Amino acid sequence: MICPTCKSAMIVVEHNKIELDYCTSCQGVWFDSGELELLLESMGLESSKLFLSNILDTAGAKSSEKERRCPICVRRMKKTTIGQQPEIVIDVCRQGDGLWFDGGEVGRLMEQLVGKPLEKLGSGQQIIAFLREVFKAR
Repeated sequence: MICPTCKSAMIVVEHNKIELDYCTSCQGVWFDSGELELLLESMGLESSKLFLSNILDTAGAKSSEKERRCPICVRRMKKTTIGQQPEIVIDVCRQGDGLWFDGGEVGRLMEQLVGKPLEKLGSGQQIIAFLREVFKAR
């Protein structure tokens, strides 16, 4: 898959049967439809489904970021915000193919959902360690 931000080839990162496309150049992450929900469920954050189900229905966000194209259907994606203050601007495929997070945005979302910085969570939580390593918050 080609990165929608920097046009580099992305690699597949797998954890607990969840395959994510990750750009080693810009640290962006592509979640195919349903993968973010699987990741959050594996972290015990099942209540987050409520806000995820509304992503496609939310109005587009104003952003100075360049418009991006879905790496699957190649159509223009919609900018939308998720999370709490500060909100995180992500790109959403209008056809439902998936979600694009720029480098560091997955880590910021996880910190908001978990309620504390990823660095302060116990080292025994394997998925958190994985997220901290791969999707560093900036």
